[in-house]
Amino acid sequence: MSLKDVSVLLVEDDPVFRKLVADFLVKRGATVIEACDGAQGLFAFDKHSIDIVLADLSMPKMGGLDMLRAMLKIDPGLNSIVISGNNVMADVVDALRIGANDYLVKPVVDLFVIEEAIQQCIRPLSNTSELAELNQLSYLELSENMALLQKNTAAAVHVQQQLFPASEIEYPHAKVEYSLFNRGEISPYFIDSALVDNQHMIMYMAHFYPEDNPAAFASVLLRSFINQKLKEYRNNHNQTVIAPNQMLVYLNERLLNSGLDIVTDIVYISINVENYRAQVSQAGHGLRCYLRNQEGLTPLALADSMSLGLLDWGKPTAQYRTLLPHEKLCIGSTDPRHQQLLLADQFMGLQSDPDIPAGGFIQLSC
Repeated sequence: MSLKDVSVLLVEDDPVFRKLVADFLVKRGATVIEACDGAQGLFAFDKHSIDIVLADLSMPKMGGLDMLRAMLKIDPGLNSIVISGNNVMADVVDALRIGANDYLVKPVVDLFVIEEAIQQCIRPLSNTSELAELNQLSYLELSENMALLQKNTAAAVHVQQQLFPASEIEYPHAKVEYSLFNRGEISPYFIDSALVDNQHMIMYMAHFYPEDNPAAFASVLLRSFINQKLKEYRNNHNQTVIAPNQMLVYLNERLLNSGLDIVTDIVYISINVENYRAQVSQAGHGLRCYLRNQEGLTPLALADSMSLGLLDWGKPTAQYRTLLPHEKLCIGSTDPRHQQLLLADQFMGLQSDPDIPAGGFIQLSC
């Protein structure tokens, strides 16, 4: 078992999620000590020999950040992974600055992501066969989820809605806001953003085909693939996640290898929040990237390319851009009503509205 002889201190106030993660880690061979808040976590840390701490940041009595500060004073070499909601990223940055190795964002749908993060913290993967094994394990779990989501629309709706962040996310040097509209229960569109490190951010929007239950699974799949590259970057393996062209090549390979016949239009942006230098790549033709200023929306000159997941797919189109003061980067579907709502600053998160065409927009302000 991959986590044999690994002692994990799991500090999480949600009893359902804590049990789910603890049971999974035990099945993978780990010894798991559980705590429901930071105070209990600190007490358990003092009583047990711990290889790695897995801790939620938002907890009663003592939060994860204060708990980690106390633990790191005792053991500066402590391995730790923090878990956060997508709307409290400032705490994640503080945790990384004081010494946390990695972070995960709730909801964690693919539990093998947790195992992989632990592996990379305590014994970094050293060869391609180990990487292939973990990728295969993750794919098996995702395939099982796909079978469930295809049969059960209610499950598909629940899983997908868990993935969408708050309508407004405050990062240390930027703000991300969005609205997505769907006419049915499943959204064929997905958005996300992430703080890569103190210097870089990513933001993307995708449109999946077919637009029914598989779109919910595609959301899970896409986020899982991107999180894989985030972790590799943070462990100094490669910089693909901040190189949009390379990222889309990687995503196309993964979608093709999945054998799930999911086709995706996507615009993917990496931005340096210190010098406002952005890299934008696009695959497919259903989405557009815009510069927004006082004069309105100006589409970036990105030529159409094939959607991801097609056998005859070529290279993505790309552009580099340095943002001027007060300029914002936006990704959106091409319907004029969506553009009007964007210009009116109508950021509402995920909405089900039969009167508005499916699609939407996401905006990044530095």
